[in-house]
Amino acid sequence: MTQERGAGRNESELAQAGEWVCNVCGYVYSEGQGCPADGIGPGTPWDQVPSDWLCPDCGVGKGDFTQMD
Repeated sequence: MTQERGAGRNESELAQAGEWVCNVCGYVYSEGQGCPADGIGPGTPWDQVPSDWLCPDCGVGKGDFTQMD
């Protein structure tokens, strides 16, 4: 049984999670929600998202995302 990235973070940590926006299409990656469809569990910090992960909406890489304030 494999564990999703980010598993084990408590609800307080998830509520304080950061968000990253795709500069091309506006998709928002939320560390609190992750991207379960890609095996990235809730609570996965941006720096633990695989370097080859692609935006699920437009297909660009992590380099085309900017951290939201």
